Amino acid sequence: MIVGYARTSSAAQVAGLEAQVRDLETAGCQKIFAEQVSSVAERQQLEAALDFVRDGDQFVVTKLDRLARSVGDLLAIVADLEAKKVSLRVLSVSGNQPLDTGTSTGRLMLAVIGAVGQAEREAMLERQREGIAKAKRDGRYKGRVPTARRQTAEIIRLKDAGVRPSEIASRLGIGRASVYRVLGEQEKVAA
Repeated sequence: MIVGYARTSSAAQVAGLEAQVRDLETAGCQKIFAEQVSSVAERQQLEAALDFVRDGDQFVVTKLDRLARSVGDLLAIVADLEAKKVSLRVLSVSGNQPLDTGTSTGRLMLAVIGAVGQAEREAMLERQREGIAKAKRDGRYKGRVPTARRQTAEIIRLKDAGVRPSEIASRLGIGRASVYRVLGEQEKVAA
């Protein structure tokens, strides 16, 4: 069976998700798992897809960055797939070249591309850190607005209504740890 996985980082990227699903359908995917979640968050549909695939299946994504957070993450996912005797196919790597780990050339390409991608990400993060440091020196850096704290009233309302913290996090699009942090702060205020 050919199984596809599509992901965008936010709900605002609907067109991107639809385009990925369309490309996966064109590639012959018989079952597609799709989600709109940051790569650093829990990716439930990815976990479901990896659990679903079986010996002889092919796991397909449109691009590597839709699948993995880092080279280590990518290699762990590929190792899991290989343990299940499932190949990975990436529809577009660089210059629209496909990649298929079912071949020795594909496995070599994966290792090289993964390493280059990791280097690019590290360079981007270093530039970001440098930019933030300069903005702080110039007194222009304010940091990001804490999204969970802006939703404190809604978090408390849902908790009082008996909703579990993990469900609150899911409904509000924030991390579970943020929900616990807000609830803990509220308990301290009440005490």
